[in-house]
Amino acid sequence: MDISDHESNKKSFLSRRLLLVLAAVALIVAGGLALLGVGEKSGALPDWQALILGVTQGLTELLPISSSGHLILVPWLGNWHYLEHHVAFNKTFDVALHVGTLVAVVAYFWTEIVVILRAWFGSVRRRSISSQEERLAWLLLIATIPAALGGAAGESFIEKRLGQPWQIGIALAVFAVVLWFADRLPERKTMTSLRYRDALVLGLAQMIALVPGVSRSGITITGARLFKLDRDSAARFSFLMLIPVVLGAAVLKAVKDILLGSGLPAGWSGPFVVGMLAAAGSGLVAISALLGYLRRHDYSLFVVYRLVAALAVLILIVSGVRSSAF
Repeated sequence: MDISDHESNKKSFLSRRLLLVLAAVALIVAGGLALLGVGEKSGALPDWQALILGVTQGLTELLPISSSGHLILVPWLGNWHYLEHHVAFNKTFDVALHVGTLVAVVAYFWTEIVVILRAWFGSVRRRSISSQEERLAWLLLIATIPAALGGAAGESFIEKRLGQPWQIGIALAVFAVVLWFADRLPERKTMTSLRYRDALVLGLAQMIALVPGVSRSGITITGARLFKLDRDSAARFSFLMLIPVVLGAAVLKAVKDILLGSGLPAGWSGPFVVGMLAAAGSGLVAISALLGYLRRHDYSLFVVYRLVAALAVLILIVSGVRSSAF
């Protein structure tokens, strides 16, 4: 390793350490606000539930274990019914949580994002693709298009027909097995080795992730491993794919449900702030932990977790401890 490489790695380490400090601050502030009940409104979602849901969102959005599934299962397990009975609050709170995880991904990959954006604009200006960064920018754009179209078209159907706990349990198990098989393939490629049609397929795969229990990061990592990307590249490409999709979804929902809808719901301030901070802080921890873990391990830990979680959900339903519907 030459001096420039050493200095680059040192700066990268310091940057990651700073991000983890910021993550800790965000989580501490969120916990303090929840403990004090700041911004709470009687009869609305309490801050402590928003804290738990925010941490759940941050961890499960970025680990391959399904955020949408866990955001249904956690209230189901806790017998919390506020979000279920207050649809407008639920939709806008969901936007807040996704903004929190978006902040985490953007903060962690800020340097890469700037490089990719500059490369894309340079490629458009020259009307050619002449570098690996420019190629990566176009791969990400191609992967975004089907996910954006599918999300806009399928959201209403999924809200009405899918998302019951028994369905989530089955999806967790089925796609755990798919991830396990994909992860047995050799690691031969990096992100820029993907073909454009591969990126399109990964974008189509994100449409499946609209089903709670599938996992957006899980299905895209699975797809990337099927194309024989190394584990680190599969996770990084998945995280970078998240940015335009979640940003677009958050803007669309904010316009539809807040600006053109009934506005921000009563009692929003405390839960929204707590949830966003918790999602951002736990999201930063999840990214750093996953990328560090994958340097020496495969995805088997997450396969096992999904199978155990699926089994637990189905046992609770069969035993009558919890209803199959929520």
